Amino acid sequence: MSDPILTTAIEQTIYTEEECRLLDPAHIPRHIAIIMDGNRRWAKGLDYPLEVGHWQGAERLDAIVRAAAALGVQALTAYGFSTENWRRSQKEVDKLMEILETYLVNKRSSLVEEGVRLRAIGDLRKLPPTVIAAFEDTIAATASCTKIDLIIAVNYGGRDEICRGVKRIIEKVECGELCSDDINMELISQHLDTAHWDDPDLVIRTSGESRLSNFLTWQTTYSEIIFTEKLWPDFSEQDLLGAILEFQRRHRRYGE
Repeated sequence: MSDPILTTAIEQTIYTEEECRLLDPAHIPRHIAIIMDGNRRWAKGLDYPLEVGHWQGAERLDAIVRAAAALGVQALTAYGFSTENWRRSQKEVDKLMEILETYLVNKRSSLVEEGVRLRAIGDLRKLPPTVIAAFEDTIAATASCTKIDLIIAVNYGGRDEICRGVKRIIEKVECGELCSDDINMELISQHLDTAHWDDPDLVIRTSGESRLSNFLTWQTTYSEIIFTEKLWPDFSEQDLLGAILEFQRRHRRYGE
């Protein structure tokens, strides 16, 4: 195996040489977005408390980020908590916030060691202060990491993001920084939470659901989408590899 990226994946014993031989290293998706669905169903199926499913889902994210980085993926956006998830019971929401804060604190050093730069999208202002602080501290600690960006979408909704972006543009128009003739698709993209990254090449949704659920509404116009029956806690490194292989079999025509 001569390609340095795939050699890394083999050396880290994430994938075998035979598995990597199937990949075209020149067409690895640069940005993968994942809707991590199925934690609750996984827990219920095993008669576990729901929080166990969420904890297992957090651990699974670790492994998938590591595998994606080994394959040369530059950015991975994970749908962690949507604007609609506030409708869940207060007990479950509190537990999700606790898990998120613990993840950010406990994984901070390993993210740095593995070269993972943490970022966040969504309206973080509505999160508990301790979770906001955990985000800020982990984002700062990983700021110089360069192997892969892990972007956690929290209190995120695609429509909410567009609304917030449009409001920022209106404010600039009103104060004279912009005029209405400046507004185009590129300008709107520059005022979204994801302005620092290219649009996702590939979107994966687990758990058998076949919809995007208000995730990256603007950015996924030309993304390849793969739906899998696997529940998120069961989604393996080999499942990620399979999704990338499926991505490589498709021809992206962008309307041509």
